[in-house]
Amino acid sequence: MERLLTIRPSRRLQGLTSAIFTEMNRRKKEVEARGVRVIDLGIGSPDQPPPPFVIEALTHAVQNVGNYGYPTSEGSPAFRKTVVRWYQHRFSVELDPEHEVLSLMGSQDGLAHLAQAWVDPGDIVLVPDPGYPIYFASVALAGGEIYPMPLREENDFLPDFSKIPDDVKKRAKLMVLNYPNNPVTAIAKDGFFAEVVSFAKENQLIVAHDLAYSELAFDGYRPPSFLMTPGAKEVGVEFNSLSKSFNMAGCRVGYLVGNRDIIRPLAIIKSNIDYGVFLAVQEAAVAAMEYDIANPGKNYNAAIYKKRRDVLLDGLRDNGWTIPKPQATMFVWARVPDGWTSETFAFALLEKAGVVVIPGNAFGAEGEGYVRIALVKPVDVLKEVILRIKKSGILSS
Repeated sequence: MERLLTIRPSRRLQGLTSAIFTEMNRRKKEVEARGVRVIDLGIGSPDQPPPPFVIEALTHAVQNVGNYGYPTSEGSPAFRKTVVRWYQHRFSVELDPEHEVLSLMGSQDGLAHLAQAWVDPGDIVLVPDPGYPIYFASVALAGGEIYPMPLREENDFLPDFSKIPDDVKKRAKLMVLNYPNNPVTAIAKDGFFAEVVSFAKENQLIVAHDLAYSELAFDGYRPPSFLMTPGAKEVGVEFNSLSKSFNMAGCRVGYLVGNRDIIRPLAIIKSNIDYGVFLAVQEAAVAAMEYDIANPGKNYNAAIYKKRRDVLLDGLRDNGWTIPKPQATMFVWARVPDGWTSETFAFALLEKAGVVVIPGNAFGAEGEGYVRIALVKPVDVLKEVILRIKKSGILSS
């Protein structure tokens, strides 16, 4: 094929792909080419379908010819009002559906564009390290500067604001947080969000909290909303999504709630990029939230992931790999055995056991020494994972 152009793509693309993810995918294909059935516990994509009532609502809505016009970019009135009802039901947080709710094509959509609405070249964004890759990529797209906040085991994987230099605080415009956390699965301890609000007010910065895993929690734990904290709405916003809670990842529907003045610039960005979420998908999301309001505590997803967590970690412990059980998310954050790096262990696990996990340093420098395991396979497959790892001898090498 003849090459027509010699010009290069934008330099921004250099910060948007992870070499580690690319390398894991390449190695996976090589192993599969040898005839091995690889078990992929890398990407956190739900393996279950949405509940039947969600599929029914979507089917009905797709047949409504009135749903095929352009939706409004901020979300339908019914969707926004239901988000308000759900936040009141779940967190006792009051919201204004007209000004404090914005629909999104999944929370990643909003996370990717928030920095463009608020960050100029030279502005600093405080980002957790390890962190979900879009946090870093969004800043690169906006031309801002990243200041990684280390999340370390000795501090319960919470950022230590006292370690942030004064000159960084002065230039920081935005801080991204995520609890329950992906990838480290940590939860926000009591009093942490109050500390966040105080820090944000003192340093005049915006807080963007990613609450994508609010409904995937175990052992009696109920993740709080950042907006429950007094003063939080004065400084912050919160993202949530139906992707994980109701297995609607492919539907691409989520939302942003909180401070109207922080939301408004993102709404302007969104109105120039797209026309919003397909109305049929919004109706399915409404059905999901309405069901949750009418049936509190009956989200079956959490029970599924808890069972998978217990089967996998109990089995690995019996084989000599002890990993703390997370109280939330669909992931396990596991320290690699002695003598391995994140990458060498993940590569060996793929080569010797045919199991894909993600090296921790794919999520930032502080992830070195760990791997992330996604609980996205049924119990019987996870039992096979345990058996494969045992037979591989990797834990005893």
